[in-house]
Amino acid sequence: MTDAPHLSNEAPEQDWGDRMEQAVLDAAIVRAPIMGWNSRMVRAACEDNGLSLGDEELLLPNGARDLAALLSRRHDDRALATLADLDVASLKIRERIARAVSARLEAGAQDLEATRRCAAFLALPTNADLGLKLAWESADHLWHWAGDTATDWNHYSKRTILSGILIPAMTMRWFDGRDAADAFVSRRIDNVMAFEKWKAGKDFDAPLRKVTEVLSRMRYGAKAD
Repeated sequence: MTDAPHLSNEAPEQDWGDRMEQAVLDAAIVRAPIMGWNSRMVRAACEDNGLSLGDEELLLPNGARDLAALLSRRHDDRALATLADLDVASLKIRERIARAVSARLEAGAQDLEATRRCAAFLALPTNADLGLKLAWESADHLWHWAGDTATDWNHYSKRTILSGILIPAMTMRWFDGRDAADAFVSRRIDNVMAFEKWKAGKDFDAPLRKVTEVLSRMRYGAKAD
């Protein structure tokens, strides 16, 4: 009787493209403090991993922008891994947001010199759209961790507000240090909590309902008030 086929318990091998992106990012983190965050740095990081120019264009068609997105998402993942050890249900909402923002700032600080170069790159007018998108992504991850389930306009307002905290807080953390960033975040969260308290109980959907009612009456020939 032949032996039964061996069934491996190992997870499928990570896709080559994903693995290579992370390897190039590792090389970029080493090179960026000297070379800056630019196309030359991307080419050098790719060469470190044996990639030709053609391979680079396939892997990172947007060059340094793609690597900047990979770095931000690595920091998001790192922050969420740290936050996973916390009992979020035991924390008040203010504490959740403070812990979440702190974890995200410190996740980026682990690659501080490269993160500074990447931040300067994202601050360029041509890259501002990407910087805003990545801040929104980070805010979305942090709100999900904090337990936010809003699907109405609050979903967007919360992420917009938190993005407005994250962007300057990150800049302070990278260039002015942790104390300056922590003080800024604390003040801004106080402002957010005051805003949340103010809007509690307010019916922000009323104008939309009124417009809907008027349009409905117009559609069916009824006279609007």
